[in-house]
Amino acid sequence: MKRELLWFGVVGISALLVHFLLVLLLVPLGLPPLLANVLAYLLAFQVSYWGHRLKTFDAAHLPHSQTLPRFFAVASLSFLLNEGLYYLLLRFTPLDYRLALLIVLFCVALVTFVLSRLWAFSGRQVA
Repeated sequence: MKRELLWFGVVGISALLVHFLLVLLLVPLGLPPLLANVLAYLLAFQVSYWGHRLKTFDAAHLPHSQTLPRFFAVASLSFLLNEGLYYLLLRFTPLDYRLALLIVLFCVALVTFVLSRLWAFSGRQVA
C-alpha cells in the first residue's frame, strides 16, 4: 500500500504538471483557455491512466476494455467532486480559496485512490 500511495502521488503530480504546462503553452499560441484546458485534461488523463495502470496499481495484465472506461469514470467523478466541493466551500464557508482548494484536492485524491484501487484497476468483474 505504501508503494501504491507513493506512485499515486508521483503519477498525480506528473499529470498535474502536464496539464498546467500544456495550458501555459497553448493559450499564448492563440487557443482559448477553456479549449486549452480540455485538450490539456485529455493529455493529462493519458499520463494518469498509463501511470496508474503500469506503476501505481500494477494492472498491465488487465484488459484496457475494462480499465480504461472505469478509470475514465473515476476521473470524471473526481472532476465533478472537485468542482462541487470547491464551490460549496467557497460559497458557504469563510475559508480562504487556497485553503479550500487544498482541502478539496486532498479529499478528491483520497476518493480517486480508493475507487481506482478497488474498482478501476482491480480484477473484479461487475455483475
